[in-house]
Parts: sequence; structure tokens; C-alpha cells
Amino acid sequence: MSTDLCYVYAVCHPFDAPLQAELVGVEGRPPRLLRHEDLVAVVSAAPEADFAEEPLRAHLEDLDWLTATARAHESVVAALTTVTSPLPLRLATVFRDDSGVRSMMQEERARFHWALGRLAGRVEWGVKVYADAAPTPPEPHSVAGTSARPGTGPGSGRAYLRSRRAQRDALDDTRQRAERFAERLHEELTRHAVATRPHPPQNPALARASGVNIFNSAYLVDRTASEDFVERVDRTKDEEPDVRVELTGPWAGYSFTMEDAGR
Repeated sequence: MSTDLCYVYAVCHPFDAPLQAELVGVEGRPPRLLRHEDLVAVVSAAPEADFAEEPLRAHLEDLDWLTATARAHESVVAALTTVTSPLPLRLATVFRDDSGVRSMMQEERARFHWALGRLAGRVEWGVKVYADAAPTPPEPHSVAGTSARPGTGPGSGRAYLRSRRAQRDALDDTRQRAERFAERLHEELTRHAVATRPHPPQNPALARASGVNIFNSAYLVDRTASEDFVERVDRTKDEEPDVRVELTGPWAGYSFTMEDAGR
């Protein structure tokens, strides 16, 4: 019979609000609070058959399993964000039992307090800027109205190459305008954020959004200033043709957790 491990979603300062009764985490297990001195870990049981080192390594190659687990992890952290400012831990952070989690909290106590102090009363917003691709020009047509490949009619090859060149030039121009726009936007938003964290642009093959991701950054913002932050982003969305702004959040401070704690 498989035993259970202890899966950890986040660490928090103690809070009074109860967890949502219907909230479930990984593998459909309900989360609970595990307190150690002045810290609280939000944990749930996780089957050893899935989360021990060897099976977990195999699962991390299974996109469907990984997606379901990440969504369950995020749903618990998102629920916590409505009642406190949690410090999210990495996906699939597991320990043998409660005592292992308590030992971790004791060892990392100073860093956890530093990070929780930074996140207190704040949320993360994500801002992406896309350069929308120029529409593909129609291919030259013959007199009869059928499609003509380059070189199949007088001048058709030159016309085809000119249209392709014009398309590339238009996209290059859009990208340049998007980069200038993103730089101005970032400068504006940085003045209204506590901290920023740049991320690499999303891979076009993996991103579900259309267009080319030019800019991708996270902003840590006071909850009380979030409405103004969102309005500032919204006001820029129609400034540049073929340049699109995407705002996501509010999230727990995933991008502002432990990276700077040792610096």
C-alpha cells in the first residue's frame, strides 16, 4: 500500500481566515495548515507512488500530468492570495512528513521572513507586449485568376518578392515600434511598482497568443495601488497600431520570492 508524502504549496505568516471548504490541491487532496512557531506552511497529502523521486522524475516528462499538477498547485496559492500574502514554493516541493516541513521552516526561517516581509500587502501583475504580425499579402494571380507561383508569368516573380519584402519591412517596423513602446511603458510602470522582474519573451511555438512577444515583465505592486496600476496599463492599449498589451494578475508574488534573499 502506497504511503503519503507531504506536499507544500506555500509558506505564510499566520492568518485568521479559514481555507475554503471546497478547496482541493494536487491529486484532489484538501490542503491544511501546518504551523511552526511564527510561520505556517500550507500542505496536503501526496501519494508516494507519484511524488517520490523516481516517479516524480518520470511525471515531469508527462505534459498532461504536469499541467494538472501545476493547476492544482496554483489554485491553492490563488485561494491563499485572497486572505493573505503567501510565499509560493516551487511546484512539487515534497517532504517525507510534517516533521520534515517543520525542519525546513526552521532552517529557512530568516529567508522566509525576509521574503514574506517583501510580499506583505502586495500582489504581482504581469505585462506582456506583442508585435502583431503583418497580414500575408495575396500571391500574384494570372489573368485567368488562378494562383501564380514566382516565375510563372511576366513580372510575377518580381512582384512576389516585392510583396514579401514589404511584409518583412512592415513587421520589422512594428517590432521596432513595439520595443520603443515597451520601453516607455516599463519606465512608467516601474515608478508605480515596488519591484520589477524581467522575464524572457515567450517562445512563439509555446505561446498561445498571436503575434511576437517583444516584452515580458512582472511587477510587484501594493494592493492599494493595484487599481491605479491596472488603469495605467489599460490607457496604453490603443497607443500603437499592431502593438498589443496583455495584463495578467493579480497573482501571488511568484517572481519575487527567494531570489534576492541571499544578496
